[in-house]
Amino acid sequence: MTTPTEPEAGHARYTYRLRVSSSALAALTAEWDRCRWVWNECVVTSRAAHKTGQKCGPAALDKMLTGWRGEHEWLREGGSVPQQQIIRDFGKSRAKALKDIKDRLPMRRRAGMPRFKKKDLAALTLNYTRRGFRLKDGRLHLAGGIALTVVWSRVLPAEPSSVRVYRDPLGHWYASFVVPAPTETLPATGRAIGIDWGVKEIATTTSDTHDLPHPQHGRNAAAKLARYQKMMARRKPERGQDASKGYRTAKRQAAKAHRKVTRQRQDTARKWAKAVVRDHDVLAVEDFKPKFLAKSTMARKAADGAIGATKTALVEMARKHGRAVHLVDPAHTTMDCAQCGARTKHALPLSERTYTCTACGVSSPRDKNSARVMLNRAGLNPAGVEGVRPPGAPLQEAA
Repeated sequence: MTTPTEPEAGHARYTYRLRVSSSALAALTAEWDRCRWVWNECVVTSRAAHKTGQKCGPAALDKMLTGWRGEHEWLREGGSVPQQQIIRDFGKSRAKALKDIKDRLPMRRRAGMPRFKKKDLAALTLNYTRRGFRLKDGRLHLAGGIALTVVWSRVLPAEPSSVRVYRDPLGHWYASFVVPAPTETLPATGRAIGIDWGVKEIATTTSDTHDLPHPQHGRNAAAKLARYQKMMARRKPERGQDASKGYRTAKRQAAKAHRKVTRQRQDTARKWAKAVVRDHDVLAVEDFKPKFLAKSTMARKAADGAIGATKTALVEMARKHGRAVHLVDPAHTTMDCAQCGARTKHALPLSERTYTCTACGVSSPRDKNSARVMLNRAGLNPAGVEGVRPPGAPLQEAA
């Protein structure tokens, strides 16, 4: 499922389903064709500038957009706001790729320079800042006279600063509003918790009641997905031919199965995050980057666990409810002893699931020990499985 990018810190996204009429659908599609043309022109200009060593930032591209709109009447028929915003997105994508090249990252870890957006493959998405849209009588009015009906499943907490209108693989339309993140402070509990990420268990904590086992949503849906993918393979059209009705039906069913798995993962992550945040004042969370797991033998299980999405949900939930979060460097957390702080001379293999300290002789499950190490590094006292802070102990901000 296509999802909008994450908002800046201090802001949150509220997403709603849209009801799009036939006239609005034609207008949105035409607007996207114009924005896609602007993106592709930016790619051509960027590649030429890269060869000659010239600068090609958003400011230069904005000037070019003024010229393009003056040359092409059909481009002027569209709103200038989404065209300017797609240039901003292009500039961010190009800047990230150039930074990766400058940092000399390996090719497999680089973002890659922006590529052309093809008509049948690119995800339709339009960005509007505050001057490009307005809410009136419960409807969303976009620049260019496009009016959309919003399904208000919940109240929008504040005035939105921007909106992203996009279409998912099933053809459903959504509006994602960016608003200041509301804060709903929860009662203090006097507890702290350490959280270690893993594959067998998504999250191992210093509290046995808050561990998150692997839900295996993707594995449970694998048989259904395989059936639809086989149907697509048998009905795959030849190059240049239109897809059959059976192929389109199978493709839609596969997209629905993928969307269901995605929403199951989100639901599991949010419910677990809410339980952790409700019962603890301070969270010492491993600042884990699960990207490297994609090249390992655990790639499929790690992807099914959605560790990165679960961590993001936890941090956002803590921010929403005013809890303190310490992001702890994960280096050597499996080698340190939570009891005495000693470090083993050699890294423990993954097959060894029990940590035994060679200095003090304490033995405990490997992931539980790592969770307690998180509390130590955050400057908290890992006394007991709940990590309760001693009375009067100050809270130290994580680095």
